[in-house]
Amino acid sequence: MTSTSSETSPFRAPALGTLVVLAWSGEAPDGSDMPYLLAYSLGDAEGGPEATAAAVEQLLVGNGLPVGGALVDGTTKPSLPVTLLVEAGQAVLNMPQLVAQADAPPEWLAAVAERGYAYLVFTTRAWPEGEPGQPVEPAALAAFAGAEETLTSAAHVVLPARSLRR
Repeated sequence: MTSTSSETSPFRAPALGTLVVLAWSGEAPDGSDMPYLLAYSLGDAEGGPEATAAAVEQLLVGNGLPVGGALVDGTTKPSLPVTLLVEAGQAVLNMPQLVAQADAPPEWLAAVAERGYAYLVFTTRAWPEGEPGQPVEPAALAAFAGAEETLTSAAHVVLPARSLRR
């Protein structure tokens, strides 16, 4: 008798490659600034961009974040295993298998303080040009973040902003 395993392969963080998180703000339809977070891989893990895309998708789906699906409103889902900590000028994205942080510009910090949440776009699409520690030109960021391929291969999440209690 032959049987096949229905188990999925275990998640391996190195399969993500170099993960980058960028924080920026932009005008929303209501006229005020929206704090955004963009998370993506450089596609530099073994297997290249295709392998990193699969690893990112496994991470997202495994944490209840559908890729290419509806917006997940974390403000109404306290059990969502994805959180955002805003502290000391940093945006820290926490997931059971991942902690990633980004320097947050003052305008982003002001927008998140006003709204109490940020909009996360966590895409499976690799962006090799968006290297960590290097300045990202606003036009290049807008082109990548606003591309249909980026948006349709991403999880979209509204994350409540938390801070450390003193």
